[in-house]
Formats: sequence, C-alpha cells, structure tokens
Amino acid sequence: MRKSNRPYRIVRVIVALIVAVGIPLGGVALYWMATMPDVSALARTNPTTTALIQTWKQAHGRRMKPEWVWVPLSKISPHLQRAVIVAEDASFFQHEGFDWEGIRYAAVKDFEAGALKKGGSTITQQLAKNLYLSTEKTFLRKAQEALITRELEHQLTKKRILELYLNVAEWGRGIYGAESAARHHFGKSALELTAEEAALLAAILPAPAHYDPLRATRYLSVRQQQILRWMHKRFPQPQSARSQ
Repeated sequence: MRKSNRPYRIVRVIVALIVAVGIPLGGVALYWMATMPDVSALARTNPTTTALIQTWKQAHGRRMKPEWVWVPLSKISPHLQRAVIVAEDASFFQHEGFDWEGIRYAAVKDFEAGALKKGGSTITQQLAKNLYLSTEKTFLRKAQEALITRELEHQLTKKRILELYLNVAEWGRGIYGAESAARHHFGKSALELTAEEAALLAAILPAPAHYDPLRATRYLSVRQQQILRWMHKRFPQPQSARSQ
C-alpha cells in the first residue's frame, strides 16, 4: 500500500513559513543592529542635535531657528526635576527603562481604540524617541525605541538620563530644553524656577506645541495643582524650608 505524503507536505509548509517569516525578521534585526546609535557616547558627550529638532527644522526651513541651550543637571531647579518625574514617570528611579504596569494599561487602551494612541512611555523611552526616532506611532518604531531604551539604561546612569531628557524635551514651538523653556516662558534661568513654575512646565509636556504655560486654561491649572500635590507627597519639604 502506498503511504500518504501528507505529513511530509505539512512539514514542508511549516518550514516554508518559518523561512518566509524568519528571513525578513532576521533582515530587520540585522538592519537595526547596523543602525543602532552609539548610546555609550552620551556618557561622555552631549548631543549636538536630536531627531525631534531635525524634524522641526525640516518643517520650518531657514525661516526660524530653534531655541536650545544646554545646561548641566546642577543648573536645573530641583523643583523641575521633581515635577517632571512625578508627572511623566513616577517610578523612574525604580524601573530599568520600562514601566510594565503603564505599558499594560496603554496596551489595553490601544486595543480598545484599535490604534497606537496611549503612550505608557517612561522618561528613558521618551529620550530614545526624542534623540533618535520619528514621531510615528508604529509597532516597528516602538520596537526600535525599546532596543534603544535598553541600551540607554545599560550605558547611562539615571542621573545622566534625566539630565539628557530635561535638555532635549520640547517645551513649546521650537523651544527645547529646560533652560530655553525657563527663559522663554518666565524670563529666568532653569535654576531659578519655583515649584509652581516647574509644575506648569511639566503640565505642558504631553502637548508642548499646543499649550502655553502663560496662557491660563482650566486644563493647565488643574494639571499644575495635581502635579504640585504629587510633588509635595513624593518629595516632602522639611519644616524649615516650608517656613522660608
């Protein structure tokens, strides 16, 4: 009796599927490895530009120049450092680049919406995007972001990651970094920012090109007060400091 060739056909189909899927994925992986930025250099040098700034320049050409002044973390008000942490990434000092609870929540919301809308991004993930990637919300870009985030956490200290983020974050149309934001919006240095001003700047981070901290809106007022409460709860001030 002639034996059926069906098992062999099934094996061939499975092998063909593995090859068809595996080769493209392998090619993508090799491409990412070849184009992976040298994150370790950030431990020693500051970036001279970012993907976010380059995108802005392409949109505005030579007509306008972005406002961007780099300062060390020691020249940025502790109020702003704390405001950004509680507003953007409360577990920044505890995680290794990814807030899994936040990612789970964002994934559920994205699934319900049928699109990549919710961020769930940590400060490190936002830094990876701002420095190297486009603003597209695609699965491939998120995969690249994850790889770069892992490298940032592996190569840099938390203090350095925070310093980089505060210096490259967008704080208005063409305004980048804490120093430029403080000068533009409040006419003072980043070191001189009060808790209230810091909370306002942190409040506009989700949509910096849309909100102006000096233009009173209900959203900014509510968000500012919320951030201030989080700051006071997370970083309580000594009694002597409160009375000054």
